[in-house]
Amino acid sequence: MNDPYLPRSGNAGYRTTHYDLDLHYRTGAGRLAGRATISATADRVLAEFSLDLGMFRVDQVLVDGAAARYSHRAGKLRIRPATPLPAGAPFTVTVRYAGAPRPIPSRWGDLGWERLDDGALVASQPTGAPSWFPCNDHPADKASYRIAVTAKSRYTVIANGTLASREAAANTTTWVYEQPAPMPSYLATVQIGHYRLVDLAAGPIPQRAALPPRLHTQVRNDFGRQPEMMTAFERLFGPYPFSEYAVVVVDETLEVPVEAHGLSIFGANHVDGRRGFERLVAHELAHQWFGNSLTVAQWRHIWLNEGFAKYAEWLWSESSGGEPAAAHAARSRMVLAAQPQDLRVADPGVRRMFDDRVYQRGALTLHALRVLIGDAAFFALLREWTAVNRHGTVTTEAFTALAQRHAARSLDGLFAAWLYGPALPALPS
Repeated sequence: MNDPYLPRSGNAGYRTTHYDLDLHYRTGAGRLAGRATISATADRVLAEFSLDLGMFRVDQVLVDGAAARYSHRAGKLRIRPATPLPAGAPFTVTVRYAGAPRPIPSRWGDLGWERLDDGALVASQPTGAPSWFPCNDHPADKASYRIAVTAKSRYTVIANGTLASREAAANTTTWVYEQPAPMPSYLATVQIGHYRLVDLAAGPIPQRAALPPRLHTQVRNDFGRQPEMMTAFERLFGPYPFSEYAVVVVDETLEVPVEAHGLSIFGANHVDGRRGFERLVAHELAHQWFGNSLTVAQWRHIWLNEGFAKYAEWLWSESSGGEPAAAHAARSRMVLAAQPQDLRVADPGVRRMFDDRVYQRGALTLHALRVLIGDAAFFALLREWTAVNRHGTVTTEAFTALAQRHAARSLDGLFAAWLYGPALPALPS
């Protein structure tokens, strides 16, 4: 399983089904000791298979409880079980490893586990997961997770899913989180810091925040409309796909917020006490549907994440009494018209995966589609899209095919122009 954009990430021959991570982190020394037990199913006879793993010392590898031979270099942990694994057979691999987690260098900067002055944060999209655990680092390989983290008791630990237990022993505390919904490795995260935990909303979908105590009042205000946002998005996109939602505000400056499975990470610079970054609150919440529940099968489909989340910003503005989406679309198109016309939204190339034009033109594609087929059909399409692909993987071709079933006329011309042509089309009226 390799992606043409990122061929060094991901591994063929098997599919993971569950990760059980038991991590011990010493914040002062910045040292991590881990035991990862990965459940998987072989796609074919496997005499050897590999995992993605960064620069750690590997102490032991077991396959189905038996010692296995292994080598570890260039970011790949290659494993040879004592006997080949039969095609279709479930198996487990346990890796014990230790070292100082180092972010993975990439064209987008260092990704993954980042040591802070007094804690740690993890932002892995798209290739940073091996900086802290062995994995099959491909977006289409989704599994359930249990993440246990032991750290000094003065720290709060946040990870994906529901907090299943928190046990103190001497001067450390072990936090155990469980995420049963299938998750790709790049959306797994751990946040360690001096956080205050607060409830933003109760009800069927608990919404919580972990924040620096000094920012309590500002966060309460800036995320104050998030419960209304959740209600609006459930009406527009369908039921929220996870059991709860959390936001973490790190006491650091982040270039952009980062989505993870069931939670989002913001920098202190995204909190001003005046809701000046509320569009980003909407963007990250929308990713729980578009990107996290519905995950791209390959990175070339990235507009299905970012274009939808950008359009959600405009929809929130419209539904909350701000400017309508049409006004945002017109302004966005005017800005894009002055920029190079050399990007194909449905296949932007690895260098432009996170180009702002992918976000903007992706959102414009959705607005053009909405204008052409009408609101009733458009939002019925979005709700069916999220329902039939819940916790699965998606492609551009699958979306355009479903959209056609909601339209009374051919959409070939619209999608050819907006998704596959480099020239910026005019918005339909």
